[in-house]
Amino acid sequence: MNCPDLRPDQIAALIPDLTRLVARACGAIRGCSGLSVRSKADGSPVTDADEAVEAVILDGLAKLLPELPVVAEERVASQAPPPLGGTFVLVDPLDGTKEFIAGRDEYTVNLGIVSNSAPVAGIIAAPAQRRLWRGVVGFGAERLALAGGDFGAVENIHTRAWPSAGAVALVSRSHRDPATQPLLSRLPVAATESCGSSLKFCRVAEGSADVYPRFGSTSEWDIAAGHALVVAAGGAVAAPDGRPLAYGRSETNFRVPGFIAWGDPSKVGSV
Repeated sequence: MNCPDLRPDQIAALIPDLTRLVARACGAIRGCSGLSVRSKADGSPVTDADEAVEAVILDGLAKLLPELPVVAEERVASQAPPPLGGTFVLVDPLDGTKEFIAGRDEYTVNLGIVSNSAPVAGIIAAPAQRRLWRGVVGFGAERLALAGGDFGAVENIHTRAWPSAGAVALVSRSHRDPATQPLLSRLPVAATESCGSSLKFCRVAEGSADVYPRFGSTSEWDIAAGHALVVAAGGAVAAPDGRPLAYGRSETNFRVPGFIAWGDPSKVGSV
């Protein structure tokens, strides 16, 4: 396969079509009757909705970007990932499956584009909240209203500088790790809130929260879209020690050992 390397302007030009694809994929969740929860080899849950959303996205990507490699969570669980070029797509069809099963509205559909080992574009939709966030590094970030299989009003969003008082930290509802609290105790954080899925990245990107740390291992498709969104909105995402995160690491099964998302990029490496 000839895998093209896309320029930032080419990626930005694709965002409207990719947004419509993600919005359409959200509709596949409503078409799933019952949860039909099963366990994957790693013990994590999967439902018919995960598979239905992924099928819609993969079909759409095959038409929009037929030569671009795609690493999708459910497909990579059953077959080897494709050879990766300089640019590829990471798909998490239903991030926060545990939240979905529990009946909460904190699950998302994630699509990220990686170029030269770094996320450069991300789209995150929250179907139950009828909202979608998107961003391209160097081109800004936006929040949209989801309306059926399409989208409505568009707002520009931006991260905020670290506040002198009232900083908000976000932690995972389902994946708390013991290293998080010591970090937060070293920061002047006024409030710590629990939230599921990649919505934590969205809140940092839109300036309603300031930091989201996760020290436990996670998968690249869980965070690529959120990583790109936060950076596009003016923030930063890095390893806890401040080093850049590298994506496309098939040799580690696309695992990321830990990260911190900062609304204020000047805080990277400060703790």
